[in-house]
Amino acid sequence: MSKLNLANVKQMIAGAEEKAKEIGVPMVITVVDDGGNLVASHRMDEALLVSLDISLNKAWTSVALKIPTDELSKLGGPGGELYGINTTNNGRVVLFGGGIPIVIAGRVIGAVGVSGGSVADDIEVAEAAVSVFGTLQPQ
Repeated sequence: MSKLNLANVKQMIAGAEEKAKEIGVPMVITVVDDGGNLVASHRMDEALLVSLDISLNKAWTSVALKIPTDELSKLGGPGGELYGINTTNNGRVVLFGGGIPIVIAGRVIGAVGVSGGSVADDIEVAEAAVSVFGTLQPQ
C-alpha cells in the first residue's frame, strides 16, 4: 500500500473508531494526504465539537512537520529548540499528542489526527488507525 484513497481511509477510521469504543471515549478521527488536504473526518456521537478543528490540525501538523505531534511537544515547549512554533501558521501547529504521520518506505504520504480524550487516548486511537493502514492490501 503506497497511497491513501477514500476506501482505505474509511477502513483506517473504522479501526480507530473501534479502538475509541473499546476505551469508551467518543473521538473525532481525521486523515489528511501528504499535502495536508482533508481526505476524511469522522465525528463519533457525543464527541466534543472542539475536536473537529483539533483533529484536523493535529493531522496537518504531523504531515507538515513529518513527526508525531507528541514528539513536537518536547521540541516546541519551553526550553525546546522549536519553542514558539505553535504561534506560526496562524496558530495551526498543535503541540500535544494525537497526530501521527503515515509513512511508507520512508516517505510521509499523509497523517491521522485524533481528538476527544486524554492525550494518551488520542495517541492510542491514532496508532490504531495507522496500524490498520499497515495491514491493508493494495486495491
